[in-house]
Amino acid sequence: MNMSQTASHERLWAIVLAGGEGERVRPMIARWLGRHKPKQYCAFVGSRSMFQHTLDRAARLVHPERTATVIARGHRREAWSQLEGRVVGKVLLQPQNRDTAAGVFLPLTYIRAQDALATVVLFPSDHFVYPEVRFLEVVQRAVWAAEWLKDRVALLGAVPDSLEVEYGWIDPGRDLARSPAGRRVREARRFVEKPGLSEADALMASGALWNTLVLAVRVDTLWDLGWRCFPEMMPLFERLGDAIGTSREGRVLDAAYRDMPARNFSSGLLARVPDRLAVLELSGVLWSDWGKPSRIANTLRRIAKEPAFPLDCLDSPLTPLSHVDGAA
Repeated sequence: MNMSQTASHERLWAIVLAGGEGERVRPMIARWLGRHKPKQYCAFVGSRSMFQHTLDRAARLVHPERTATVIARGHRREAWSQLEGRVVGKVLLQPQNRDTAAGVFLPLTYIRAQDALATVVLFPSDHFVYPEVRFLEVVQRAVWAAEWLKDRVALLGAVPDSLEVEYGWIDPGRDLARSPAGRRVREARRFVEKPGLSEADALMASGALWNTLVLAVRVDTLWDLGWRCFPEMMPLFERLGDAIGTSREGRVLDAAYRDMPARNFSSGLLARVPDRLAVLELSGVLWSDWGKPSRIANTLRRIAKEPAFPLDCLDSPLTPLSHVDGAA
């Protein structure tokens, strides 16, 4: 399977998650811009925001019209200004933020209404990846794995370079398959969400990987896992699915979110179903979840790029590197 074959796949969809507030980065952004702006809409380096980078990244793999993007209603003005000039499929306005499980299953409901047998790729909009070509090659293999294994979530695991206790960790096991490029697709022996320092040390020593939340999965497979892990949430999305395309759709969506429980997708689903995960190593790629100013600073330091913000906005300044890890 090559990139052009994947891009022309008529049943491949992308979900872009862009509904968060970015609370831990809020003070830094306020010092920089003098106001709050959700981190995914900020251009920390270069001229494109993380949101725009993610949309453009997804468009290299999936036709833009088959992209479902989730944003907060309160961010719609910011989002619309950044969508200008880009072809987008479905843009969904969440009535309120109810954590990542609702953020995933809302667009999944709309995709399922069009094609219940589709395969979806999930792209959070607050991640840094470099180089993108290599990253998308691994995503492409995850799509193959999701379609080949059918009942598993094909999850990208980044090779750790620190004892990060705020990430989820995946302990990979035996081989489940080999992708067409000969790359390993492995089972997950266990999924550990936010381990303690000593446990993270043991995981890193054993070859465990960071959960990137970038995944590929068949719609029907993820829907079944939703019922297994979030039985109180899924009836709300079933009702919404029945109302899509009718005059009741907006009212049903608002009513669903009034009753929507706040559930985390990683701890509530991925960590509970390691037997349904397949893991692909994201090697040769610099990946970081830019959820904290320190991660943004460390990444820019590693790639030797000038930030778009004044350095005094950071809690601790950037220090120079004598050697940069091959990124430019």
